[in-house]
Amino acid sequence: MTTIFHFFYVPLSIGTALAVAIMETIYVRTKKPLYKSMAQFWGKIFLLSFAVGVVTGIIQEFQFGMNWSNYSRFMGDIFGAPLAIEALLAFFMESTFIGVWMFTWDRFKPGVHVIFIWLTWLGSTLSAIWILAANSFMQHPTGFEINAQTGHVRLTSFMAVVANPQLWVEFPHVIFAAILTGGMVVLGMSAFGLLRSKQKREFFTKSAKVGAWLALVGSLLTIAAGDMQTRYIINDQPMKFAATEGIYKDTTDPAPWQAVALIDTKTKTVKSSVDIPYLLSILSYHSTSGSVKGMNTINKELHAKYDKKFGANMNYYVPVKTLFWSFRFMAGVGVLSALLTFLALLWSRAKKDTLADKRWFLWILGICTYLPFVGTTGGWLITELGRYPWVVYGLQTIADAVSPTTTAGQLWFTNIVYFVLFCVLGGVMVFYSRRTLHHGPDYDASEVNDTKQVHGNAREAYQA
Repeated sequence: MTTIFHFFYVPLSIGTALAVAIMETIYVRTKKPLYKSMAQFWGKIFLLSFAVGVVTGIIQEFQFGMNWSNYSRFMGDIFGAPLAIEALLAFFMESTFIGVWMFTWDRFKPGVHVIFIWLTWLGSTLSAIWILAANSFMQHPTGFEINAQTGHVRLTSFMAVVANPQLWVEFPHVIFAAILTGGMVVLGMSAFGLLRSKQKREFFTKSAKVGAWLALVGSLLTIAAGDMQTRYIINDQPMKFAATEGIYKDTTDPAPWQAVALIDTKTKTVKSSVDIPYLLSILSYHSTSGSVKGMNTINKELHAKYDKKFGANMNYYVPVKTLFWSFRFMAGVGVLSALLTFLALLWSRAKKDTLADKRWFLWILGICTYLPFVGTTGGWLITELGRYPWVVYGLQTIADAVSPTTTAGQLWFTNIVYFVLFCVLGGVMVFYSRRTLHHGPDYDASEVNDTKQVHGNAREAYQA
């Protein structure tokens, strides 16, 4: 729950920061005041997402000590290094330059000022690398040894942690999903802006184009990165992969893909499904031939590998229904986003700009502002639940990771408090984003005749 709530805002802040950087870069190159106004307006949405993301991240830190203290002790030597670098290097860089960018519009030349937002975006991207380095160790432990006295993991090679192959298939997927998220939010909110005000048509049309291009590129790259990551986990975490495809028994060669399936987790069978011939082999191996292991076979292999250490009563079956449908929602978001953004760009061409006149399509785009959050949530459910029963794959189980003295009542209390707090924070984010959109940009093409007046309007807005 804490990861999902926090991850609503992480890709949003990374994606909107990139959108703002591109808008300000266009302003520097073209000297058109419209693009400066765009950078300032969408910068407010970025700042909101950044602020809420920081708060939800701090709450997540509390969880390590309160509910997962055994995990913190077991993983502290590994987990501490990338998190310390993330805080001392990447986050400090991001938070410093975001302040410089906010308050120095009139103190630096445009060509210098734009560097600050690019450094902010770079800092947020570096933060993602170090966080994912820690998460990737939990998925695929590297560069460690077990301390014989404490039983905890000890770092032996920092470079092995950084070079973890899991990190370099996970990181592109996350970053491209962030670009998709930022682009879709800019596009969707621009659609609402076009529905609400005809006077700001040029502003929101240009914003929609930038958002659509970002979302289209992000969606295509996310699909490609997701394919790369999926092919990696076939061998690294085969139970996770089999669950996302709802496969209990070994498939035939070639393997069909189950588009939808009725899964019975009690009998561990698929009662009925809609199959597409050859497609699973194509997706898995990029070939029309190839079979895939089922969960029943993988479960036997895992018992043979880990029974001596963790006991024969261990359950290695993951939450199959959750992973199966999460994968389809995640993939569906990528495909649907690519289709919607392609249509938005098609209808917003310079000579035949009809996007603002298609109110039915603007409503669809507006509603789809929330679409990427469904996809990122599905992705994190697969990432975290797919390694069940492990917190650290093959080394520590969920049962061994929780705080030993925490009672059920304490868990209920802390999680209810967290949930309520997250809802309040989310409500604040939506409220202020909506109010910012309704207020609109501090730009009017009919009133602004020169760059100096735009600078004056910007100063007045920031002082207010």
